[in-house]
Amino acid sequence: MPAGRIMRTLIAAGIGLGIAGAALAQEVVKIGMILPMTGPFASTGRQIEANAKLYMAQHGATVAGKKLELIVKDDAGVPDNTKRIAQELIVNDKVAFLAGFGLTPLALATAPLATEAKVPMVVMAAATSVITEKSPYIVRTGFTLPQVTAPIADWAAKNGIKKVVTLVSDYGPGIDAEAAFKTRFTAAGGQVVEELRVPLRNPDFAPFLQRVRDAKPDAVFVFVPSGVGAAFMKQFTERGLDKSGIRLIGTGDVTDDDILNDMGDVALGVVTSFHYSANHNSAVNKAYVADYKKANPTMRPNFHGVGGYDGMQLIYKALEATKGSTNGDALVAAMKGMAWESPRGPITIDPQLRETTQNVYIRKVERVGGELYNVEFETIPAVKDPTKAPK
Repeated sequence: MPAGRIMRTLIAAGIGLGIAGAALAQEVVKIGMILPMTGPFASTGRQIEANAKLYMAQHGATVAGKKLELIVKDDAGVPDNTKRIAQELIVNDKVAFLAGFGLTPLALATAPLATEAKVPMVVMAAATSVITEKSPYIVRTGFTLPQVTAPIADWAAKNGIKKVVTLVSDYGPGIDAEAAFKTRFTAAGGQVVEELRVPLRNPDFAPFLQRVRDAKPDAVFVFVPSGVGAAFMKQFTERGLDKSGIRLIGTGDVTDDDILNDMGDVALGVVTSFHYSANHNSAVNKAYVADYKKANPTMRPNFHGVGGYDGMQLIYKALEATKGSTNGDALVAAMKGMAWESPRGPITIDPQLRETTQNVYIRKVERVGGELYNVEFETIPAVKDPTKAPK
């Protein structure tokens, strides 16, 4: 064969190998998961990572002929870190999905990048109502604070509680919870006598709890982020509020399943409203909790964890619907309106809001089989964020 023809053949073969290599590379769909794995909110990151890995172990790492690769990065709960990591994942790793986001400021820092790159951003934990409005590519599989707060305000008004002090962490979700509680509780005839906001980082609850005691309300409504509930309960006891006759109510963050046993008897009887309890009585949840404990013997699944588990389920379902296409617009369109039976109960991704519509439960901390659990005793079905739901 003439030298020229040999060269042309080799070049053609090289191009063919290059195309095959590119096609092979496209078969891997990367999920960039950004979580606080260190720092004060590491429990959230630990839960979501464990649940993402559990879902992949249960369902395999191949969807619609594409192999999935999970890339977990630690932002330590610092928004500047989150933004830098998201940029690197989009530009260098070519991720098809961004996921995780343990706190509201972290999600808000990333939203413009998701919009610019047209990459779906699955928010599994951050719970300020406004987040999904910051990018058309954001879909949330966790919850919003107004969604889980309104039911406890309604319950309090119906159960003899007339005067309340609100005590919340001073950032987006806390302010959402404060406003949602006050709106619903006062509409039902209740009175919020004082509104207290505690610094998010390095909180000292003692001076605020003294103000609660001095106000002599029927109850104190509390919101603190995941992982902070144990510190709050310790100081609640130290200040003697557990024996003051002031009832403790709140959203379920304060009695986080993962740390509830560490709180001890002071948590018994605390009534909260929330969308998930490890004690939820369904076959799906019982199987999920058993698998989770087998994979993570020292942990108990919590609400952020189930947001991560369902977030992975949403990613799998979207890829199945697009037949493996990673076009961002197609994936988000596929996610809208999806519904399935979650360990928390039936959920739907609202097609207009890109938020999770779900049951919210009224629960009380009780001892079950020697351990503390949030035991559900009332169900409010198919709850949307009341600040967003159609009037």
